[in-house]
Amino acid sequence: MKNKIVLLFILVFYTSSIYSQQSDSISQYIKTIKTNIYKDYKRMYRKGGGSLVYPFLTPGSNQYDNVLWDWDSWLSNIALRQILSDIGTEKDKKEAIQYEQGCVLNFLHYGDWDGYLPIVIWEDSKPRDIRPENIYNVNMHKPVLAQHAAFITQTNGGNAEWIREKFYHLQAFVNNYKSHHRNKATGLFYWQNDVAIGVDNDPATFFRPAKSSASIYLNCLMYKELLAMVYLANQLNQSAIGKEFANDAQALKTAIQKNCWDERDGFFYSVDLNLTPVDNHTDSTLGRAFVIHSGYPRDYDCLIQRIESWSGFLALWAGIASPVQAERIVKEHYSNPKTFNATAGVRTLSKMEKMYSLRASANPSNWRGPIWGISNYIVFKGLTKYGYTAEAKELATKTVRLFGKDFEKNGALHEYYEPETGEPLLNKGFQNWNYLVLNMAAWLEGKKVVEEF
Repeated sequence: MKNKIVLLFILVFYTSSIYSQQSDSISQYIKTIKTNIYKDYKRMYRKGGGSLVYPFLTPGSNQYDNVLWDWDSWLSNIALRQILSDIGTEKDKKEAIQYEQGCVLNFLHYGDWDGYLPIVIWEDSKPRDIRPENIYNVNMHKPVLAQHAAFITQTNGGNAEWIREKFYHLQAFVNNYKSHHRNKATGLFYWQNDVAIGVDNDPATFFRPAKSSASIYLNCLMYKELLAMVYLANQLNQSAIGKEFANDAQALKTAIQKNCWDERDGFFYSVDLNLTPVDNHTDSTLGRAFVIHSGYPRDYDCLIQRIESWSGFLALWAGIASPVQAERIVKEHYSNPKTFNATAGVRTLSKMEKMYSLRASANPSNWRGPIWGISNYIVFKGLTKYGYTAEAKELATKTVRLFGKDFEKNGALHEYYEPETGEPLLNKGFQNWNYLVLNMAAWLEGKKVVEEF
């Protein structure tokens, strides 16, 4: 009995020692990350000029100069505010406001009644670069602009006066999505094509027919965008308008639940809209014209694409999943090492998919398996929202370790990484939304965490 007690004591001591060492290493990685990021964050600030008429933020990357990107600037802004929360003075926080608001105002500067807004603006952009000839056959600014505006407004005490004169253009932007990027039969939003969708080579959209991909990624972003419009309308004392956007948000949530949730797999998927109409299939080969399949034509409006992409986790981040659905997503997909769960975080495409590939590529960037900082972050936020604290801690720790090691070994961060070894695959110096690791670190340390809207 005495020997068993001694062995148990040794085991507990050994386990505690290992845990302590791991905690110490994570603390050291956090320190390394902060040291590297804090020293140069103001390099994100740009004064504006040329086609960029307001001061703005670059997406926090050494490779970007005087250029403003859509979701990059939004996410980088969230990370910037975490930096300012950690070490910024009141003067620093006030200084940042003009650059934050300028990100939104630069895009809205090119707004019009038709609602088209560009995805990217360069300092030397020509009018044809900012506004293509046929605006309804190309993708436009991702539905994150209202979210960015709402985040800035919340950060500054709820004062939305800075956006009042441009709120019409923001409404026109969302109206454009509703009128020209939405499938009426399903209620889902679709990409016009596979150009500049953010998750460049997502197989659900990449090289697919035009207007056929009702991406779960796009629809989750749009759901949050509509909620941001509600918030902004209410802050501007336009509650009746807010109610309209609230109804749109609820309708979209219902459409996502109906069309994108797969009960068989317990996951949210993108869906295929590329179906021919049911009312024009005629044939006269049998001597007379008749409607083919008229006895029982299709009564469904889309086909689910069972391609396991990290985008399915956005239903947690957006708050669309039910608690029961969230449990299945976490247990059957997030926690599964055969599909998404890797040493360095969440694979952007399930390892079980035939399209899975880790080859480095910059045009398009590779989202077919490598680990990205932004996908780790958004999945982490979904886990915390639904109370999966242990899983969130696991993912935050993996991300801190991944970036801490990169800084220690290479002196910089990269665009994406090998899932098991954590080796960087491309683009040394890519900072951008990678800075959101600071928000994850603050959560691990029990400190104030800056949240996106």
